[in-house]
Amino acid sequence: MVQTKKIALYVVAVFILYTIITSPARAADLVQVGFEGISSAAQSVGEFMTELVN
Repeated sequence: MVQTKKIALYVVAVFILYTIITSPARAADLVQVGFEGISSAAQSVGEFMTELVN
């Protein structure tokens, strides 16, 4: 089981590196979308907590 996890991790790492090397602009877009999603989720949680307190 541990070997399978290790192999899967290596495959994912190689895929990520391949994507970054072959298409850096697309990889940057994907990272930006991810960070925007996290930011939006954090903002929504903050608004919810503010309304909960009020």
